[in-house]
Amino acid sequence: MIKILTIIGARPQIIKAAALSRVIQNKFSNKIEEKILHTGQHYDTNMSAVFFEEMNIPQPHFNLNIGSGSHGEQTAKMIAGIEDVLLNEKFNAIVLFGDTNSTLAGAIAASKVHIPIIHIEAGLRSFNMAMPEEINRIVCDQLSTLLFAPTETAIENLKNEGFCDSKAKFADGRKREVFNSGDIMYDNSLYYASIAPTKTDIINKLDLQGEKYILATIHRNNNTDDPHRLKAIFDALINIAETNDILIVLPIHPRTKKILEQVNNADIAQRINNCSKIKMIPPASFFEIIELEKNAQIVMTDSGGVQKEAYFFKKPCVILRPETEWVEIIQQNAGIVTDADTTRIVNAYNALTNRDIKYAPVFGDGNAAEYILNKIIEVFE
Repeated sequence: MIKILTIIGARPQIIKAAALSRVIQNKFSNKIEEKILHTGQHYDTNMSAVFFEEMNIPQPHFNLNIGSGSHGEQTAKMIAGIEDVLLNEKFNAIVLFGDTNSTLAGAIAASKVHIPIIHIEAGLRSFNMAMPEEINRIVCDQLSTLLFAPTETAIENLKNEGFCDSKAKFADGRKREVFNSGDIMYDNSLYYASIAPTKTDIINKLDLQGEKYILATIHRNNNTDDPHRLKAIFDALINIAETNDILIVLPIHPRTKKILEQVNNADIAQRINNCSKIKMIPPASFFEIIELEKNAQIVMTDSGGVQKEAYFFKKPCVILRPETEWVEIIQQNAGIVTDADTTRIVNAYNALTNRDIKYAPVFGDGNAAEYILNKIIEVFE
């Protein structure tokens, strides 16, 4: 029996882990034993625990309850907690997702005690070293034994950095291996899209039946914590809403809500309140976001995950960041990167609403989790 420790800590990782756990339970329970460690990086109930209940994910076997803190403090506490678990139980490997501080901490802790690391979503690059996520994903890739890239672009990034010709050997003599698995989030989107209407009635609750609307999400700290960037984004949203007489649905992230309540942002908050076409709602659950994405005319976001989900559901996307790791969306003409620039955001909305988009299957076939688990069995059995 292969024993793996899956490490999660943030909302997207909980969702991604659901795909892996589901396939283990349904197809590989006789070959793989999975234990889950939750670092507690996201500790708000609406941002974490609710997903275990909604998505029938196994409850974590270990919960470090780390909570918030500076990058160094938070990561250091995670490393210590993860190391204790790894030393107290014998695992064949740990599984890490994405690029959070939980990912970085898991990679460092496991590498120090010579536990093989499996990195899902390997090879993503923004090429912006000012992003904490970029640092985390690069370090994790360097320390990983098995790298599962979600797209051909990610594979090319790894090739360009020498991963596919690497001479690196790990403590157990294993060599690094790189695979194109497809995107595990595509698995989830296909699986959950059909059952989302039975889990939420948010479209009816918000009276959106038959209405064109934009779904907007804003949460990255470089947008929320910079008054000029935040103002530019909301200037664009208000302009688009009023000029086109279209509703904008904005699930308000706790960070964004807190920033808007600050005195120096009172003018922005007042303008939002005075705009009848902007509907701010509480943080949405996973199934609520799926329903809102499926029924939107267009999506505007600074979230990496929401960008992809928009593509999965064949919705154009305005990307409120200076760059994107998911360049496939841009290459398919399904998205435009605008940064926090009012004019570019407005122009992107106008361009995308009049664009014929094909949505080629660049993120795999929806069976990434099964592919990954088969490879794990091949390597560790």
